[in-house]
Amino acid sequence: MPLPVQVEYEGQRIKIRTFNKPHYRVSHWPIWIWVFFLAPGPLTFDLFAHGFSRGNFTWLVCVLIGTGIAGVRGKLPGVEPAPYILRFTEDRPNPLYRKVCYTFAWADVVSFATLNFTGLAYAAFTGVWRMRQIYDYGYFPLYGTVLLLGALGILPRVRRSTKGEGTERRYFYGSVWAVTFAQTLELILWKALPPGRTADIAKFSAYAVALIVVGLCAVMGRLPRTRPIVPGEYFTGD
Repeated sequence: MPLPVQVEYEGQRIKIRTFNKPHYRVSHWPIWIWVFFLAPGPLTFDLFAHGFSRGNFTWLVCVLIGTGIAGVRGKLPGVEPAPYILRFTEDRPNPLYRKVCYTFAWADVVSFATLNFTGLAYAAFTGVWRMRQIYDYGYFPLYGTVLLLGALGILPRVRRSTKGEGTERRYFYGSVWAVTFAQTLELILWKALPPGRTADIAKFSAYAVALIVVGLCAVMGRLPRTRPIVPGEYFTGD
């Protein structure tokens, strides 16, 4: 039985945003700070395992400078002076800055979700933690593979044209909602539960269930920006 999917119908939203207000642009900047700050996975792993280090601080400064310059020039999604996309089914060239930003965002989402799932599953089934080793050996090959897919224009929101944005954006935001919720829940359980095999199984189960449940909510269009846009509807995107 197909899932009931909520959609955005033509004419549902009449007002079109022709420019981005300063507070809108500034509020989107931290998103891309976080995306690029997470890029060196093993360094991020050390951040959560041991706290903020000189390496984390140095990398954060670099990211702030780089994204700040790009933001002032309007070269970050959502930080542009005006929305690039008004009609989601319009066949327009996808700018390079959008392809780069969303490629790195996909790499973060896929890499952290996959490696954390693998590490939690290994601990739940064997009783041994190998998360550090998993990140050391698996992060950059996996991250690099996603970057390659983005360079080839295979990933959603990273293709040559913006024509498929009406559906591609829901894949992106659905993945972000699912992984963010699951990662946050896992962090809470990591701090709250005592060490032990039972806790390991609980952490893995909660992580897997969170990914599935939130993912299904996204598929059904129950989460923000996860409803497919009906062809022909004017809508601003970022």
